Amino acid sequence: MTENPARAGAPAAEDEVVAICRDLIRIDTTNPGDHSGPGEREAAEYVAQLLGDVGLGPVVLEPHPRRTSLVARVEGEDPGRPALLIHGHLDVVPASAADWQRYPFGGEIADGFVWGRGAVDMKDMDAIVLAVIRQRLREGRKPARDVVLAFTADEEAGGNWGARFLAEEHTHLFEGVTEAIGEVGGFSVEFGGKRMYALQTAEKGIAWLRLTATGTAGHGSMINPDNAVTELAEVVARIGRHEWPVRLSESVRVMLEAASAALGVEFDPEDPEAIIGKLGAMGRMVGATLKNTANPTSLKAGYKVNVIPQTASAEIDGRFLPGYEEEFFAQIDKLLGSAVRREIIHHDIAVETTADGALYEAMSAALLAEDPQATVVPYCLSGGTDAKWFSKLGIRCFGFSPLKLPPNVDFSGMFHGIDERVPVDGLRFGVRVLDRFLDIC
Repeated sequence: MTENPARAGAPAAEDEVVAICRDLIRIDTTNPGDHSGPGEREAAEYVAQLLGDVGLGPVVLEPHPRRTSLVARVEGEDPGRPALLIHGHLDVVPASAADWQRYPFGGEIADGFVWGRGAVDMKDMDAIVLAVIRQRLREGRKPARDVVLAFTADEEAGGNWGARFLAEEHTHLFEGVTEAIGEVGGFSVEFGGKRMYALQTAEKGIAWLRLTATGTAGHGSMINPDNAVTELAEVVARIGRHEWPVRLSESVRVMLEAASAALGVEFDPEDPEAIIGKLGAMGRMVGATLKNTANPTSLKAGYKVNVIPQTASAEIDGRFLPGYEEEFFAQIDKLLGSAVRREIIHHDIAVETTADGALYEAMSAALLAEDPQATVVPYCLSGGTDAKWFSKLGIRCFGFSPLKLPPNVDFSGMFHGIDERVPVDGLRFGVRVLDRFLDIC
């Protein structure tokens, strides 16, 4: 690849990205799943100011007080081509300061990392995008095609007040967009001393369920064969302990084959779980993409120890693989039996695309230009992202938030975990990769 002489200004973006990431972390955008948090307005105003400083006029939208998203369009060299969407969310999951080594909303820079809630999920990528776009606009360098930027609210609770609102109520903002990049992909993993970059080509669907059992209320001292708590507990245990069958998708297979080759072991497609234990921390994420999952996460019943309650409820975090949603719900209903009813709290589709095409090649080329000895492999995300909503507009979605990580960092454990942090060098690497990518996307 020929070096673009205009990239001489890129180091300024590499320096700015750290400050932007720190500033975003310091803006508390905790999303408890309802409207009781501080909301995303302050962060959205900060982003709007950064974009306004370089001549963009973002559209700022707020479907509920303080639940704020914004969208801006950057003109490309060839406006006749279909546009590219780059999306990132502004909200974060809650964090308890008592559990952290450093204050989760302090944005401290220490030990080569920027610390804080959102450092990898996903204020790091927000900062990378902002730093690169600001630098390019200051230098008068257009991306290869029009780029739509979307910074959204509410992703951590399913996106109803963010990406869903934008996709359903303001579809015109995405006119001409055919492809998108967002979280979580383009990060490095090491197997057998060999570095790979995992590009997200698929993500599991979401089925958050509430289970309810109804029985006969009564005195806690009495024999009660119609106890709602007992009935519910048995169902929750069945679901939590159920062994789901392995379903090997193409994206997972390709990644496991590459990891096996790097580790010098043979990959057995009949027993793909055999390699999972050799993948270190990454094995948790990859292992969860081999099958549907359903994890009990909440139990609620009763109000006094000597009163048998009439009802008991539980919540289940269900995730299904692309193509296996029907199988998921059929199995859940078998496990429920007849005495417990279910309702869907939140439902999102599974998303999958293929590891090919010009955009995939551009992402790979941008990564390998900065790290020529590495390889690029597709993978399936065990969680979910705003890509689910944008894909409903017919947009082909990838996870591409480039980061080069130290080999001893438990990247997957950082998501929603304590002591979340992102390497400063990783942010700067992301700036260089995204800048290259925008030249060739």
